[in-house]
Amino acid sequence: MEGFRDKTWLGAILVLAVALRLWGLNAPMWHDEIQTLTTHVRLGWSDMVQSYSMNHHYLHNIAAKLSVSLFGEHPWSVRLPAFLAGIGTLVAMWYLARDVAGAKIAHVTTLLLALSYHQIWFSQNARGYTGLALFSTLGMLFFLRGIAAPRRGTWIAYGACLAAAVFTHLTGAFFFAAQGVVWLGLLAGRALRGQLTAQVVRLPFLGFLVGGLIAAVLYLPVLPSLIDTVGSVSQSSATDVMQEYQSPLWTAMEAIRTAIGHAGPLTAMVGALVVALSVLGAVAINRDAPLFAVITFAHIVLTAALLVAVGMRVWPRFFFVDIGFLMLLIVLGVQLCTSLIGHFLGGERVARGLFALAVIAMVVISAGLAKRNYDFPKQDLAGAYAFAKANGQGKRIYAIGYSGQDFRDYYGADWPILFTNEDYIAAMAEPGPVLLVVGFPERNFRDVPQLAADADAYGAANICAPDHTAPVLHTLRCFGGTLGDGNVIVFARD
Repeated sequence: MEGFRDKTWLGAILVLAVALRLWGLNAPMWHDEIQTLTTHVRLGWSDMVQSYSMNHHYLHNIAAKLSVSLFGEHPWSVRLPAFLAGIGTLVAMWYLARDVAGAKIAHVTTLLLALSYHQIWFSQNARGYTGLALFSTLGMLFFLRGIAAPRRGTWIAYGACLAAAVFTHLTGAFFFAAQGVVWLGLLAGRALRGQLTAQVVRLPFLGFLVGGLIAAVLYLPVLPSLIDTVGSVSQSSATDVMQEYQSPLWTAMEAIRTAIGHAGPLTAMVGALVVALSVLGAVAINRDAPLFAVITFAHIVLTAALLVAVGMRVWPRFFFVDIGFLMLLIVLGVQLCTSLIGHFLGGERVARGLFALAVIAMVVISAGLAKRNYDFPKQDLAGAYAFAKANGQGKRIYAIGYSGQDFRDYYGADWPILFTNEDYIAAMAEPGPVLLVVGFPERNFRDVPQLAADADAYGAANICAPDHTAPVLHTLRCFGGTLGDGNVIVFARD
């Protein structure tokens, strides 16, 4: 009966999660989604794995192509694999949390993930990050089960998760590498205590071997270009005008900012609270699942270190796989705090009441933050295109930066694309009225400093205001987006 009740709770949470992720699933796509579609999903099946690109999430893209083949090309159908993987991650996280902390904590953790701003955002994002989270969560589940009760089937399933994660994106290997480091440390500790057994050596090794071999075979067709791409990534990062993208501290603050909005000093306070509760959660779970927190923290540190070492941008999305693990630690940290407070105020009954109040508070806050997902599209390129087209009669229209490729390849616009300061100066030297459609404005104001000067970008805090007027350009319309640097601005010169 208890098991049935637990599954009923899980079912109710999943119904809520599905509803929240269906709402807005067909909203306009942003740059990376459009590039996934136009440069990969639209290719023939035999052409999809011919060359390597960091922008291609291969297993996800194959699933997206299957979805488009079945349902036609729509934003929702391109996003369907990410949506399903996001829901699957919640199920996997519930089983994992139940294994290590019990059903009650599993319910709370999964409910908070169902309401999580980031989990909803990525479940509606036609990229492979929810797939990475799903395979990593299953990898954690099988790893902990396989260590506790070594079985061949468990470790083969682990290897399959490893291969699926790595074939989705190379950074998927980081999580399993962190587990490999923890496994080696476990072997060393048991060897020193004289408790090493053959099963703890052979079966995990089988899992890593199976996963590694499958991943290597899958990537074999693109191996030469993969090596070239990875070897050149530091060169492109070194010349990137957005150098802050290579800072782990910026990554942490950006992850919090996207969840709570621009909150000034509160951002750092939230970050400190997350760290403190996660550490307390690690203390709370140490007796029952001592490897769980170690793996989570090891993955975060290892990923940041490897990305910095190879000169890659440290995007917050590379840590999305940890969101469920951190949520579980936070819930356990809150439970530990309420238990300690209850101990001094009146015992277990008080502690249970405090924990219930804390859970209600976390649910209310999460629901409020989740609402921000629906305020804007991720990046309203569709709105900007329609607006510029309707208001561009008799004017030259230029697209600035990489979003120009989206207007050209997805929307069919014939607007010239200006990438450099020289391109912009030459275009603006010609007389006559002009419309400029600027995606990723923060980046483009740095890439094209004359555009920033003409738009008074650095001196005008209200640059997105409809009546914003600068020495050369005035703002016709600013289309908001939930993506970091996701606004799209239409400027005009009369």
